[in-house]
Amino acid sequence: MKSWRFATSNFAAGLRDRATLWVAAAWWASLTMLGFVVVPLLFIYLPTPAMAGTMAGHLFTAQTWISMVCTLALLALHKKPGFAATTWRFACIALGLACAVVAEWIVAPHIVARDNLALWHRLGSGMYLVQWLCAIAVFQSLLRRLPKALAAANDQV
Repeated sequence: MKSWRFATSNFAAGLRDRATLWVAAAWWASLTMLGFVVVPLLFIYLPTPAMAGTMAGHLFTAQTWISMVCTLALLALHKKPGFAATTWRFACIALGLACAVVAEWIVAPHIVARDNLALWHRLGSGMYLVQWLCAIAVFQSLLRRLPKALAAANDQV
């Protein structure tokens, strides 16, 4: 018979795994919706590109905060046994966080000031793409792990 302590530790580990998956999904989905759906629609439906660009800038600032919360939560949830095996996942999360921070506080001010706009806009877009690729890599790796985790949880019940 399994002890109560064993059952609660498995329950806590399962909750942490589910929370990690949901946070990774939120990070990836928010980047996807904003960058590939919302911002292009702004440029289609707002009267001028300047208005669309201003609104996009505000939305990208909000996305930076969403990304920071998600990546910091993922880093906090990432602490567990077998950490060395998932070092690349940790690196993807940290790189995504770094791209968000650099894009917001280094690249964005140059775009707002229209200082060599083409260069800074390309850099910002590149950092957004790297961040999106990091988010999808983390999310996909967690999805691949899900069937094993569910099977292990079902075996222990």
